[in-house]
Amino acid sequence: MSVQERKERERASRERLIVATARELAEQQGWDAVTTRRLAERIEYSQPVLYSHFRGKREIIGAVALQGATEMAAAVRAATATADSPHARVTALAHAYLDFAAHNPAVYDALFQLDGGLPYAREDTPEPLKDAFAALLETLTEAAGPSVHPGLFTETFWAALHGLATLTRAGRLPPEDAEQRVELLVNRLAAP
Repeated sequence: MSVQERKERERASRERLIVATARELAEQQGWDAVTTRRLAERIEYSQPVLYSHFRGKREIIGAVALQGATEMAAAVRAATATADSPHARVTALAHAYLDFAAHNPAVYDALFQLDGGLPYAREDTPEPLKDAFAALLETLTEAAGPSVHPGLFTETFWAALHGLATLTRAGRLPPEDAEQRVELLVNRLAAP
């Protein structure tokens, strides 16, 4: 292995450590607790080393968001892969999405609430974000039916899921009715 390859591997390892540490800190204490000073202390590198990887917190949030998008896409695909009907796939998608949001609040915030400097719904949207949308689209295209544009249907269904995730987490919706909300959403928007 060349010196250059070793340096690149070490750099990639440091970058993964920074992202993992930021994510862990955000999940434990919220994004306000994530500062370059705290991250530098936790990973035992200087702040200039952090800045050699990321220009600041915004880019770190973006890196966490991209990692989260990949994980969310995998979770949705895994949940829908074993469902035996279109209705069951849409229900599994809804549960996977809402479970991801509930179990990864800091990542979910990085994806959809905070400014990570990532472009959405554009040509230059990063591949992990496009793939997360594609994971939804794959299941929801069939549910859209022939008279509705699949992309528009997916955006609408996703917006409803996002609203449920956000309002539930904020305590605005009683958690005991969560299953009924999913059933209502699926039955109304993705009826066979």
